[in-house]
Amino acid sequence: MTSTERPLLNRRLAEFGTTIFAEMSALAVATGAINLGQGFPDTDGPEEIREAAVRALRAGHGNQYPPGPGIPRLRTAIAEHQLRRYGLSFDPDTEVLVTAGATEAIAAALLALVEPGDEVVALEPYYDSYAASIALAGGRRVPVTLRPHDGAFRLDLDELRAAVTDRTRLLLLNTPHNPTGTVLTRAELTAIAELAVERDLLVVTDEVYEHLVFDDAEHLPLAAFPGMRERTVTIGSAGKTFSFTGWKVGWVTAAPALVDAVRAVKQFLTYVSSGPFQYAVAEALALPDSYFEEFRRSMLARRDILAEGLTAAGFEVFRPAGTYFVTTDIRPLGEKDGFAFCRALPERAGVVAIPNAVFYDDRQAGAPFVRFAFCKREEVLREAAGRLRRM
Repeated sequence: MTSTERPLLNRRLAEFGTTIFAEMSALAVATGAINLGQGFPDTDGPEEIREAAVRALRAGHGNQYPPGPGIPRLRTAIAEHQLRRYGLSFDPDTEVLVTAGATEAIAAALLALVEPGDEVVALEPYYDSYAASIALAGGRRVPVTLRPHDGAFRLDLDELRAAVTDRTRLLLLNTPHNPTGTVLTRAELTAIAELAVERDLLVVTDEVYEHLVFDDAEHLPLAAFPGMRERTVTIGSAGKTFSFTGWKVGWVTAAPALVDAVRAVKQFLTYVSSGPFQYAVAEALALPDSYFEEFRRSMLARRDILAEGLTAAGFEVFRPAGTYFVTTDIRPLGEKDGFAFCRALPERAGVVAIPNAVFYDDRQAGAPFVRFAFCKREEVLREAAGRLRRM
C-alpha cells in the first residue's frame, strides 16, 4: 500500500466519524426544527458574569497567554468552591488545573494515566468523548451498563466488580450521569470507593453537572470518600453551571502527582485557553448559594415541562435525577430504532433529539432510547412538547 492509499485517520479513531451532535444540529438548521439534541442553553448566563469577561478583556487581563495551570485567581476560586460545597481542601498551586472545558480534562487525564493495553471501566451509556479518549490512549474500554429499573437507570454493583480484572487501570465515572440522568447514591459511591481501594485503581470522575440534581438526589464527590483523595481525578466545568458553554473553562482537582501527570499532557494539547473568561469564571464561582439554588430550581421546572410533554406524547419517560437531559423509550410509540426515529423526527414533528445508541458499545442495547435536552426556555419546551403530541 502506498502512502496515498493508506487510510489518513489514525486507526485508533477509525470507528469514530462525524459526531451525531453535528449531524443532528445540521438537521435542525436544515428543517427549522427545535433543537433539543445538543446540550447547550438558548440563553446566556448571569449578566454580571458576562460583564466580568468584558471588564477582563478591556483591562487586558488574559488577552495574552495566561499561566499554564490557569490564572491564580481562578485556581483559588475553584479550591474555595470545593471546600465550601463539599469540605474538600485543595492547594490552588499544586492540586488545581484549569483546562479547555471538561472535554480536554477527560482527554488529558486518560492520555496521562492510561498505558496501551490498560483496561478502563466506564459506565455505559457514556458521552462519546470517553470512548475516543480511551482509544487515543491505546486503552481498552470495558463498559458496565446502566439498565432501566423502576423508572430510572441503575448501576449493578456486582457487574461492576466483575468487570475489574488484573488489567484494569482506571474507573471512569460520570455523576450526575449524561445521558441517563442517574445520580449515584451514597451507598453506590461507598461500594465504588471500596472497590477502587481494594484493587488499587485510579478513578476519573466527570462531575460537570454537580449543581443540577433534583428531587431527593444529592451530589457527593467520590474524592470525599475514604481512601479516594489520593487516587481520584475530579473534573468540573463552568459551562454547564453558568450557561456559558462556549467559553470552554473546565478544571481538574486532584492530588499533586495526579495533577502533574494531567498537566504534562494538557500542555501539549491546548497549552492554555480562555484567558479573559478565566477571570469571569473566578467571579462566577463566588456567587452566593442563592444563584446555584435558583439555577437548579429553574432547570427542575424545565425538566418537568418536557417530561410531562413527552409522557403526554406517548413516550416512556425516565425522569432524571440530575443533568439537563431526559431519556425516553420509543417502543410505546411503535418504534424500535432510535437512529431512524431521530433522523425522521425533524420532518415529522419539527423537533431534534439524539439516539442514545451512540453512547453504547452495544448499539442494540441502546437502540430504543432517545435523549432530549431541556436546557431551553420554557416557551420553547412547551412548543416542542406540543409538536411531539401532534406527531
